[in-house]
Amino acid sequence: MGKIAYELEGKIAYLTIQSPPANALSSYLIKDINEKLNKIESENIAKVIVLKGEGKFFSAGADIKEITALQNSSDYESLSNQGQQVFDRIESLSIPVIASIHGAALGGGLELAMACHIRIVAEKAKLGLPEMSLGIIPGFAGTQRLPGYVGTAKAYEMILSGEPISGPEAVKWGLANKTVPEVDLIAETTKLAEKIAAKSKPAINHIMRLIPFAKTELFSKGVREEAKAFGTMFGSQDAKEGVQAFLEKREPNFQDK
Repeated sequence: MGKIAYELEGKIAYLTIQSPPANALSSYLIKDINEKLNKIESENIAKVIVLKGEGKFFSAGADIKEITALQNSSDYESLSNQGQQVFDRIESLSIPVIASIHGAALGGGLELAMACHIRIVAEKAKLGLPEMSLGIIPGFAGTQRLPGYVGTAKAYEMILSGEPISGPEAVKWGLANKTVPEVDLIAETTKLAEKIAAKSKPAINHIMRLIPFAKTELFSKGVREEAKAFGTMFGSQDAKEGVQAFLEKREPNFQDK
């Protein structure tokens, strides 16, 4: 089932995704992230949060096996809404969240990372939204956040092709702040976290409140539409074929239905 480990070091809160082998994001883990945010806010000590993954990956996607166990379009839409709400909470926090990304941030993993305020990425990490390769679409606001970072043309390319980009490419396209060798990732992330934690907490809180005003109201409409489309897509024959092909480690044979 996995969990989100929580550790407080000084004024820095570390949240670690622990769900081997791929740190796939289940609804349980998303709920656990929310509960850890409750704890951090109630303690009112941390000035910055570092989110990272244990093992080989940051998070290689959503939990496909859990998703395929759902039955109705409304179940899929509810799952999408749940993820969107928690990720929206991360983005709206009065505390900055730094995603420290190694291995891979794919699908739901990248959508989680995009909800964070800053991304430090290992050079060999892979970042992408491969859902289209499974005959489905992103469901945790990926269609809405990605264009804001990389522009619409690159977002179309990444989502429609399903091909991931590397750490240096993520920096080039504005998806990541900085790329470093994996061996230096935690040290570099901590260095930045310490710089932020040295600042005045009320001043940090004001900055976290003010920058989001730059986001348009269309974003809220867009994520609602994404959740509906996410639910609709899972009723398609191509989605069933795509997910089955993924589980069987073969190429899908889409019939465009």
